Amino acid sequence: MTTAPAPAGPAPSPARTPAVALTGLTKRYGDLTAVDHLDLTIPRGQILALLGPNGAGKSTTTEMILGLTSPDDGTVRVCGQSPRTATENGLVGAMLQNGHLLEDIPVRTLVHLVGGVCAHPLAFEEVVERADVAHLLKKSTSKLSGGEAQRVRFALALLPDPDVILLDEPTVAMDVETRRAFWDRMRHVAAEGRTIVFATHYLEEADQEAQRIVVMNGGRIVADGTGTEIKQVLGGRVITLAGDADALAALPAVTSVTRLEDGRSRLASADSDATLGALFAADGPVSRGLVHGIEVASPSLEDAFLQLTHR
Repeated sequence: MTTAPAPAGPAPSPARTPAVALTGLTKRYGDLTAVDHLDLTIPRGQILALLGPNGAGKSTTTEMILGLTSPDDGTVRVCGQSPRTATENGLVGAMLQNGHLLEDIPVRTLVHLVGGVCAHPLAFEEVVERADVAHLLKKSTSKLSGGEAQRVRFALALLPDPDVILLDEPTVAMDVETRRAFWDRMRHVAAEGRTIVFATHYLEEADQEAQRIVVMNGGRIVADGTGTEIKQVLGGRVITLAGDADALAALPAVTSVTRLEDGRSRLASADSDATLGALFAADGPVSRGLVHGIEVASPSLEDAFLQLTHR
């Protein structure tokens, strides 16, 4: 007597399958471990900012999600598929800062060429409208400004009609007005249920636009949460001042001292009243003329970023 195999359970709903799932992801280059056993799950429809100093592993992680680089250990799944399969099926779009455009051809021709190799391309008119490149269609790719080239790269990222869009420094070379217009359009794209993962050095941009922020350092995740949650890493207040910074770390409640590029110092304080009291004491640094220009503010994402990445 044979027993019939139990019926297979229902296939996971595409809506429940994570947009990106990284498990134990590791990439080494000789003695350098660029990505170190990274675990990260990104649900569908989320806007996630990937932050970190140069060399943190952001670009390598992005390359492995796209299938441009293979991990030494661990797995990558994009919409439940391998990176290569997901890309072939048009589930992933990418806007890479170092991605070169074909030279000396009109933007219109480039968009049509790339659309011709997509599995299910978005309509040409929709791509043009969403990326705001109508005024660039007749222009040669070799004569685009930095900001215009970024818009064209965004158009190419939209062409596959992807579920997941990866953006590497998307607003670099854009002026303030163009940057605002870009993110206004990006919010409309995300509202359609697409997952957006972007790497940026504009921390204010990440704080404003991302629903979730992941900070990497040394190939590992050192913070993961909303902008508000990550800023709470510091707690208390941040005090910025100019002058002699040698004795600042010994002030009451100071948790870290960061030297800024302009020569000033930024103190993270768990109890700003105690710190300020010591600064303004009769024999304190202020009365002795050692420090001046004191400013007190709530921690910013930049403050938390510097603390998390030990800068």
